[in-house]
Formats: sequence, C-alpha cells, structure tokens
Amino acid sequence: MILKYGKMIEIYYIEDDKNIAMAVKKYLSQKGCEVSIFGTLASGKKALEHHIPSIVLIDWNMPDGEGNSFCRWIRSRWKELPVIFLTVRDDTCDIISGFEYGADDYVTKPFELEVLYSRIHALLRRAGNVQSQYLFCGSISIDKNKTAVFCGEEEITVSQAEYQLLQFLMENKGKTVTRERLLTQIWDNNGNYVNDNTLTVTMKRLREKLHHPSCLKTIRSFGYRMEDEI
Repeated sequence: MILKYGKMIEIYYIEDDKNIAMAVKKYLSQKGCEVSIFGTLASGKKALEHHIPSIVLIDWNMPDGEGNSFCRWIRSRWKELPVIFLTVRDDTCDIISGFEYGADDYVTKPFELEVLYSRIHALLRRAGNVQSQYLFCGSISIDKNKTAVFCGEEEITVSQAEYQLLQFLMENKGKTVTRERLLTQIWDNNGNYVNDNTLTVTMKRLREKLHHPSCLKTIRSFGYRMEDEI
C-alpha cells in the first residue's frame, strides 16, 4: 500500500489476541503495508516514543490497561496521527467514548478485512504524510510543525540556533556532519557570519538542555553525528 507521496504505509497494531493480530497483519502485508504488532500498551508506547508510523490500530481491552487511555496519550503528543479502534465493544456509549478520546475511526469485531483496509486507506488519504512531521533519535524528538523539541515526554525550550542545529543533525541521522557544513548551513545561510567557537558554545548549551544524550556524538576535530542507541 503506497500513498501518492510514495512512502510505504507503516501500521502499529496494539492487540493481545495473536490470532486476530496475525490475520490482520497477513492481509495488510499482502496489500503492501508494513505491520508491527504489540501485545501490550506499554510496548506500543515504547515503540511510539522512538518512531511514528503512518497509522495506529488499537484494541480497547488490553492486558495492561484500556485502549481509550492509550488513545488519549497519543492525542496529547501527536494530534494528527491517525488512530482506529478495533474492538469487540460495540455499545453506543463505547463508540462515542472512543471518538471523544481522540479516535479517527471505530471498527467493531468481528470485521471484514476488506472493510478495514478501505477505512485505513480513506483515513490516510485525508491525513496525508503525518510521519514527515516528526524526527526521532534516542529519547529526543522534534515536531517540525510546532518547532518543538522533546526529551522523552518533556518539552525542551531551545534557541533558534539550537533548534536548527538539532534538526539538521537529526535529518542527517547516522551521518557525520562536519563543523564547516554546520556553520554554513545554520549561520551563513541566515547571513550571520560567526567564528568556529559559536558552534562549540551552541552545542554545549544544547547538550545540557537535552541532559547530555548518548545519541548525540562528537567526532573529535571533525564534527558531530546523531545515531540511534542500540
């Protein structure tokens, strides 16, 4: 399943019933989707803290809690991330509650896989490429639409230069970026001609605000690199 912007559709499915989860994954995989299954809310939450998929499917009754609270947590961080409830709870009050907690759609079990696929496709067509809004590395994330930086769930206040520095390194995650390139990209492009020490000071302040993250590495006498922690 490829949207018009040409990116593979990634689906996180929060479901503890392995038979249902595998049936959904098999069908959607045949449609070209990449489906990751999480048997607990905790494991789904951990995954979302490090990567945003195209869409999230959530069962209501989970072994470590209820999907409505999980949906509310998603909405507190990622308002545009598409969410669909897949649940046996079909009472009108439950359906209304699901939407009130932030779901974009609500599908009751049992359901036809073809119908689920159509609903996913329709929702993604309306939502667009939400994934491109967010950058992740280790416990650090950036919401580009809000120009906001987070360390875990804590929002960090940064200066314009600190934000631009972090964003550029995260957009080039896994690559070593030279000091010269950073100076040119962040300061010279803005018409601010500064000396090399400006980068050192800005990086020092950024590290302190981010609680000295291990994913932000100094390549001595060369530059910096951000890479996911193993």
